Amino acid sequence: MRIIEPSAEIITHNSISGIDICKHIEKCGRVCYKSEGKITDDSYISFIQKIIERGHEAVLEHYSITVKFVCDRGVSHEIVRHCLASYCQESTRYCNYNKEDFGCEIAVIKPCYLVEGTKGYSDWKESCEKAENSYFDMLDFGCKPQEARAVLPNSLKTEVMMTANLREWRHFFKLRCSKAAHPQMREVAFKALFEMQKYIPIIFDDVVNEVTPF
Repeated sequence: MRIIEPSAEIITHNSISGIDICKHIEKCGRVCYKSEGKITDDSYISFIQKIIERGHEAVLEHYSITVKFVCDRGVSHEIVRHCLASYCQESTRYCNYNKEDFGCEIAVIKPCYLVEGTKGYSDWKESCEKAENSYFDMLDFGCKPQEARAVLPNSLKTEVMMTANLREWRHFFKLRCSKAAHPQMREVAFKALFEMQKYIPIIFDDVVNEVTPF
């Protein structure tokens, strides 16, 4: 059994720069006001700031970003509840973790709220190891992966591709980075938010300030 850290990676950022995305948003949004003649090299900065301040966030729907989340199954259930996004997810029906492709073992996400060396961490690790053994026993018995998966833990690693427009990403971060969110959901959501903030200027600056992790 492998214990790994969660992660979030922007997948669609190689073909277009963050500034070009902002300029695309401005070009779309200025149609509303027929102010295309005011476009300059840096006019996107004030334009986007103003539409966000005014709550005119429908303009942000004109560009979508894909993020690859590596998280546990419990967190993935929260991610896929965002109906305005599109998803592809690692399938426990078709993935057989007893195969060489997976190293003949399951991978689980290390819980951020447990410290190695404590009883809580030891109890969690032991339960995951028992689940792994039961899963392999069921496969040996003749169960298919989609049947044996019944004993796999919520901590099982999964990979989720999430594609959403920029407006929905703002909504996602405000909800999933909130202090009221599950700690492991916050952990992976902040990873995505900080990557998004580095990639695209302006659009997520106010979100970072609103949902500060401290």
